[in-house]
Amino acid sequence: MDIEKAEYVVVVATSSQKSASKAIVKNKMATTIQKYWRGYYVRKKLTYQKIIESIPQKTMNTHDVDQQQQFESGITINQDEFERETRPPYKFKGGAVYTGEWKGQARDGAGIQVWSDGAKYEGEWKHNKAQGKGKFTHSNGDTYDGEWENDMANGYGTYQHIGGAKYEGQWFNDKQHGYGHEVWPDGSSYQGFFQNSVKHGKGKYIWPSGQYFEGDWVNNKLSGQGVLVWPDGRKYEGEFQNNNMHGKGTYTWPDGRKYYGQYFNDQKHGYGIYEWSDGRRYEGEWEDGKQHGKGLYVVGELERTGEWLNGKRIRWDDEKRTDYKK
Repeated sequence: MDIEKAEYVVVVATSSQKSASKAIVKNKMATTIQKYWRGYYVRKKLTYQKIIESIPQKTMNTHDVDQQQQFESGITINQDEFERETRPPYKFKGGAVYTGEWKGQARDGAGIQVWSDGAKYEGEWKHNKAQGKGKFTHSNGDTYDGEWENDMANGYGTYQHIGGAKYEGQWFNDKQHGYGHEVWPDGSSYQGFFQNSVKHGKGKYIWPSGQYFEGDWVNNKLSGQGVLVWPDGRKYEGEFQNNNMHGKGTYTWPDGRKYYGQYFNDQKHGYGIYEWSDGRRYEGEWEDGKQHGKGLYVVGELERTGEWLNGKRIRWDDEKRTDYKK
């Protein structure tokens, strides 16, 4: 094969390649859940009343009154000295109604509280706080069903958004934290680790199209080692940074083409080797996704070195250099 005639060396990333990799930055996974969760948490805190207002007066004796004064003054009361008992439903000044078990001045044991806007918590209480297993239903229909500690989602639980989004996994102080699985109505999903409600650690994200990424996440972004696979068979395996292919990696096409080398902000940049499906090969320098600088072009057993500018060869090393403009 004549090396001159076989030299089709311009390699530019296609628009579909660029858009597919840029789709990584479309990161919606926790936003809706966090928004509704924060709304619930603020509302829940605002609607809680001082527990002294919820004690039916007929149950209070002189000792209870003394403890009420202690409560108002901020002195800690040991509720464990009381026996747990079930009392009639009680309506708070804010309109919430609690039905269930008590210990002294505190909701403690199994109980149900319904707020005036229709929100409801049904589950276990400890020292006047949601603690143990319980289910909270928002007034808009969203639910959290799982473990609680100190009035917050802690442990394992499931948040179901009325629109179809769902998170099931670990929580810490009202935030997704640990291992979990998110799914969305459009078919996208994420399964992996979270830290403070953002994807952080190992995880796999699947787009509705079937495209998926599996690898390292840092603060909700692809950063570290990973594999990105497109539905048409294209695949990139290597380093990522801030949602971009960045560092060393290998990109393969279903027709047999292959590039392995350096990337910078989603573009071939630095030293890399590009192989065509017919066996031709370019080894050399790249800039902004194009051959740029010194390189070696190989066709079969024939090799020739030269210089490229913006994807086009400007000279062979064994011939006289021609003038050109940058």
